[in-house]
Amino acid sequence: MKQETKDILLRLLQQHKELGISEQIDYQKFYLYSIITHSTAIEGSTVTEVEAQLLFDEGITSSKRTMMEQIMNLDLKVAYDYGMQWIRQHEDITVDWLVMLASKVMARTGSEYHAAGGDFSAAKGELRKLNVTAGLGGKSYMSYLKVPARLAAFCEELNRRRKAIDANDAVAIYELSFWAHFELVTIHPWADGNGRTCRLLMNLLQMEFDVLPTKVLKEDKAEYIQALIDTREQEDINIFLDCMARLHCQHLKADINQYLKLVVSTTEMVDKQALKQKMVDKWSIKPSLAEKLVDILGYVANKDEFTTEQIVAYFGFNATTAKRYLRQLTEFGYLEAHGGNKNRTYQRADQETRS
Repeated sequence: MKQETKDILLRLLQQHKELGISEQIDYQKFYLYSIITHSTAIEGSTVTEVEAQLLFDEGITSSKRTMMEQIMNLDLKVAYDYGMQWIRQHEDITVDWLVMLASKVMARTGSEYHAAGGDFSAAKGELRKLNVTAGLGGKSYMSYLKVPARLAAFCEELNRRRKAIDANDAVAIYELSFWAHFELVTIHPWADGNGRTCRLLMNLLQMEFDVLPTKVLKEDKAEYIQALIDTREQEDINIFLDCMARLHCQHLKADINQYLKLVVSTTEMVDKQALKQKMVDKWSIKPSLAEKLVDILGYVANKDEFTTEQIVAYFGFNATTAKRYLRQLTEFGYLEAHGGNKNRTYQRADQETRS
């Protein structure tokens, strides 16, 4: 991972932590729902986050979505619930455990296969016994005959890295999880469900070491898939590591910005209500009038100077009404008037004046 990307990632993680975003009510739940919904969306599901929430929490299905899409989401949630409990035990990851994980991902959507190499069930998470390609006309993944040994070697290396990692090094944890995702999807152990299972393993490794799990949004699909292809063709794992880190940074930044907007909006709303009540109590004016006066103060909050005409144009008041409101705000100490009637301007009063 590039040093610049590492620095940005660490800065955003620190900001996310300092803001306490993860501590908000139901944040973890809805964050997980988002991960699940987008992971299935990458595989073709059209279930939305709101629909997934109703499905998970209330058991309400959507008439707009196929039952297969909704079952896909339900199965993936079960797999996450199982995986999150198991990974906290810090036991070795084995081939049998990965088979169990895949069986939960594909529980009700997996097919039975009858191939030259033998029969197997995707619903049971069984390893493929046929050869597969990366999409129509794409490159072939490794022969199914090599999968068991390669998967066992992957588990051995993954466990070695898990035991050696510094649990306080967030960047190293993300790099480990991204590496595991790439290696597992390159082995492509299953006939179906590889993407969902690999993203699940990536998230579980992140959860094991208490870093915020990485989302791969449906809007990221093209960049994400291309990074997998480029990494495989150029045999450079850093391509995938950088791509995943960049996506994670983008999503962290979006979450932070959304949170800050919500905080500012909530604060402004509370301040406006408090100011409105203060006007009503202190000057015995009607709440409807106080609301209009507060709206004017909100509009001019960032203006050094303004005129009656600007208030008329913005709010649609007639000139007489606008002048009356501005006069009242001046009398109450919130505004200062300058100049005569023909060229009068207004400024916000100092805090001491309006207290």
